[in-house]
Amino acid sequence: MTKYLKLLRVEQWVKNAFVFLPLFFSGNFFQEGLLLQSIYAFVVFSLTASCIYIVNDYSDIEADKKHPEKKYRPLASGAISKPLALSILASLILGIVGLMWFGQQYFGINIWKFGAIILFYFVMIWGYTFHLKHVAIIDVCIVSLGFVLRVLAGGYATGIPISQWAILLTFVLALVLALGKRRGELINAQISGKTRKALDGYNVQFADIALSISVTLAIICYLMFTVTPEVQSKFGMKIFYTVLFVGFAFLRYLQQTLVYNKTESPTKIVYKDRYIQITILLWMMSFLFLIYHQYLIGAKG
Repeated sequence: MTKYLKLLRVEQWVKNAFVFLPLFFSGNFFQEGLLLQSIYAFVVFSLTASCIYIVNDYSDIEADKKHPEKKYRPLASGAISKPLALSILASLILGIVGLMWFGQQYFGINIWKFGAIILFYFVMIWGYTFHLKHVAIIDVCIVSLGFVLRVLAGGYATGIPISQWAILLTFVLALVLALGKRRGELINAQISGKTRKALDGYNVQFADIALSISVTLAIICYLMFTVTPEVQSKFGMKIFYTVLFVGFAFLRYLQQTLVYNKTESPTKIVYKDRYIQITILLWMMSFLFLIYHQYLIGAKG
């Protein structure tokens, strides 16, 4: 069972939690209908992402065999055969098609808009897998756009509008993580050799500068999001102070990246770094209080 979970990259599904952001920030997280729609979007996006992971691992078998960590992936190690991987891929695609019909029939989801996002994501990452991941800068931009599509999928599934600052913040935040990962790969490449063609278009100095610019933009976008009239009128001025948690989280991430060289996989930070975990928890708690405290007062009124 473990090898199948690794093939599907279930641990990477945490990235798809971005589909819940429109619902969370709308103040309607505890509305059962909207929550079920968001869960539906999470499941569909996660299965779609697993399809891409299988395609990626299938096409990168030889390169992964040379990587110190990726060589243990099911396809690269031979734990799962190529024909079996393709059968699992076909089953997932059929399952996604079935879920699309289910979502339209039972959740009332606008399947054309939601389906267009899923299809665009699939085609975009397909292009990324077979060519664009080898083109420096474009590769990290596509990864970042993938997170924006997650947020849009959550918005279309629930019918919740998304602000421009939230979209831009999502893109820049993902860019920070992608650049941090490329920097980690560069450090690793100095030891074991390059494993990506795109790394030819990067060096550590460029990654450091690009990462610093992206972190600055991310904090600015978050600030602008918190001071927009619609956000402050709905949730109050105190929401501005949550930037303290955001600033600390980015500083910790930069420390892990620039000082300890531990960010080849951003997902591992979320699972292992206690400082970032606590900061995210405090940020979420503060938002839960500010957003839903105001929401409950408005509901009682």
